[in-house]
Amino acid sequence: MEGLDKTDLRLLRILQHDSHITTKELAAKVNLSSTPVFERVRRLENEGYIKRYVALLDAEKLNRNLCILCNVKLKQHNGTLGREFMAAINEIPEVTECYNISGDFDYLLKIYVRDMKHYEAFVLDSLGSIPSVGSLQSNFVMSVVKQSPEIPF
Repeated sequence: MEGLDKTDLRLLRILQHDSHITTKELAAKVNLSSTPVFERVRRLENEGYIKRYVALLDAEKLNRNLCILCNVKLKQHNGTLGREFMAAINEIPEVTECYNISGDFDYLLKIYVRDMKHYEAFVLDSLGSIPSVGSLQSNFVMSVVKQSPEIPF
């Protein structure tokens, strides 16, 4: 966070909560005029503090009623298999998040599907077709207690 002042941090907090806010509204919230706010936001984007802007969608309204947290263990640990797995995962739309983790498993996947039948086909046809996958453990989300894309700082 080197090089960021209080106004930059405030802009980041506001934008991560509501990226749909206009520059004019943002300027009013930080007590600056629109031009310096626009320039600060562009700088924050260019320096990589802001990666991109997205809309958070309702999975159920899009008929993706089942969320699964799936632990994946690779057959072996080497760079080739790891890169192969990551490349394959990046091509699968049902996988919305993938983390390389420590512990008994190598990766944690967040997956959205329509229903259990869809997940069964997904495991057999998508995950099962990746040669480097050794084993899986699926955890089915029953309800969401807290879900936030915001990073505390």
